[in-house]
Amino acid sequence: MTLSKRDFLKFGAGAAAGAAVLGAASANIVHAAEPALSRITADVKPIGVEERKARVAKAQKLMVEHGLGAILLEPGPAMLYFTGISWWRSERLTAVVIPASGEIAVVTPYFEEPSVRESMTFGDDVRTWHEHESPFERVAGILKDRGLTGGKIGFEDTVRYFVVEGMKAAAPGIEIASALPVTLGCRMYKSAHEIALMKKANEVTLKAYEHVWQKLEAGMSPGDITALMGSAQAALGGGSIWNMALMAEASAYPHGTGQPQTLKEGDIVLMDCGCAVEGYQSDISRTFVFGEPSKHQREVWNTVRKGQQIAFETAKLGTPAGKVDDAVRAYYEALGYGPGYKTPGLSHRTGHGIGMKGHESVNFVHGETTPLAPGMCFSNEPGLYIFGEFGVRLEDCLYMTDEGPAWFTVPPESLEKPIGKMG
Repeated sequence: MTLSKRDFLKFGAGAAAGAAVLGAASANIVHAAEPALSRITADVKPIGVEERKARVAKAQKLMVEHGLGAILLEPGPAMLYFTGISWWRSERLTAVVIPASGEIAVVTPYFEEPSVRESMTFGDDVRTWHEHESPFERVAGILKDRGLTGGKIGFEDTVRYFVVEGMKAAAPGIEIASALPVTLGCRMYKSAHEIALMKKANEVTLKAYEHVWQKLEAGMSPGDITALMGSAQAALGGGSIWNMALMAEASAYPHGTGQPQTLKEGDIVLMDCGCAVEGYQSDISRTFVFGEPSKHQREVWNTVRKGQQIAFETAKLGTPAGKVDDAVRAYYEALGYGPGYKTPGLSHRTGHGIGMKGHESVNFVHGETTPLAPGMCFSNEPGLYIFGEFGVRLEDCLYMTDEGPAWFTVPPESLEKPIGKMG
């Protein structure tokens, strides 16, 4: 059992954690049924304690630069990134406070402390609260002990409203601010180790595509295809697996439709799939034709492939990220698509940031001015969609090096060779 991309985007990290468990369970089944697929992630090196401490140190430097006394994180990718604590969100607050100087601290319900401590990789300041008490008073106590009874406190951008309101009441002397300059300033630029983990996740997904493409059969449903893809990624060692398969007209709608679909000769099959390795994501889309492609299908596929190449060549160091989207859109408009985000044409951004989340800032989208720099990672997916007919999306991720862009996976050559290869 795996998540669709719509489910993954809707439910986020909590669902991803559940999918990882389900993926591990299905992997046991697949190893028995598919002996040709074996785990390729056994040798990966997880993020270590010293790396996380270095991230906290960088965050603290950025806090000083931006006038923040501390930042507050709820469970999710940011908490995992900085601390190694893997937890979930509920109405009972668990939070991490990273001060601009000094040690991190954790607030969690009393009965959760032993479990939270199991996933802590460093730090020892854990403050608990009982069901009749306010967790916000505990956070306020941490701030007071760190000498932060006033000034700006940064809240990570996914922190919930009730947490912000609770802190306003418990610590009226603080000024609420965004932690984005800190969290984005760290997470947007991936290290060599992070990029290596993302490469492995992409390798898992690409190998799974190789497996599934050869097994497409007439009469299959999207569920049949995504089950094959999920099982293959699990067998290869991927976790937090999500998959989507769209056929024929459904491929014209980027995140699909609830209408029944059954594979038949001449259908487009658009798949958008990914997994995680040690928390780092892949995101690859492939478009196949089941049987002989029509002239129109081939023309659109080739146009999208050229759009990918234009995006890649535009993504030079120092270029504003939005210019990548503009370059692709100008090419498409010259062929009669659009204009802008209208269909027939490219109805979504050319790409999104990626890392521990499938969608991160910054994006290849019109108007985005952030300059491209080493360590940034993006999807490159300038699809074309013709409502009522079909759509084509090819998606490969890239990362910025000191010399410019590099592929995680190299896009496929043609409809006859539709898989591609590792970068």
